[in-house]
Amino acid sequence: MKRAVLTAVLALGLAMPAFADVTLKQTTTGKGMGMSGTTGGTTYIKGGKMRTDVVMGDKTMTTIFDVDTQKMYSFDSKKKEADVFDMAAVGAELSKSVDMSSAKASFKPNGQKKEISGKSAAGYDMQVSMDAAMGGSKEMSMTVTLQGPVWIVADAPGAADYARFYKTAVEKGWIFSDPRAAKAQPGQAKAMAEMYNQIAATGGIPYQTEIQIKLGGGGPMGGLLAKMGNVTMTTTLDAVEVGPVAEDLFAPPAGYKLNEKK
Repeated sequence: MKRAVLTAVLALGLAMPAFADVTLKQTTTGKGMGMSGTTGGTTYIKGGKMRTDVVMGDKTMTTIFDVDTQKMYSFDSKKKEADVFDMAAVGAELSKSVDMSSAKASFKPNGQKKEISGKSAAGYDMQVSMDAAMGGSKEMSMTVTLQGPVWIVADAPGAADYARFYKTAVEKGWIFSDPRAAKAQPGQAKAMAEMYNQIAATGGIPYQTEIQIKLGGGGPMGGLLAKMGNVTMTTTLDAVEVGPVAEDLFAPPAGYKLNEKK
């Protein structure tokens, strides 16, 4: 769950300058679903590839998205093996459990300003909702809602390159979370992707997102879902750098066993 909500930074640039690699360092604080705490992480983007390293205790969890090959790799620093997912197949499976026609999104400037990591950020109020079936079961239908303020830096370094990656990924139906968690809660995964789509239209990078995730439903399951989905998460960018990133960062280390997942 925690990994399913990391890496939520987007921007959409209108110009198409030369490609540049981007490195972002962020801190995420979350609460809910029986979890709480703060994690640090680093995200690297190079063309159509993205890698996120998240420090969790004494190990680092790594996720690599390769949009060009439609592959996702997941591994940690304690094991010499990596799980490999076919994201085209994952996207197709999730679409069977999510009613995309039910999607509702609102992303509006609220007129507020805030300084974050030395940058002036403009505030936006965001809300995205979507209907889905939990675990693919029609008897577990729910509505997933993401809401909260997002703070955008319009002139952030690397914005166009960040945008190019996410824009391409969203167009191909990608989700930005662990497929195993997404299959259990497809509505949340798709709602997050729609959130990225809304952020993209601002033309800047979100230096902070303060997101509350809620699940709701009718009948006797409604109350249970409401308790399960009361999750809050704040992600803050601590630094953004533009400069070369090594190509070998975007594949599992040599010698790792690759486990094909479905």
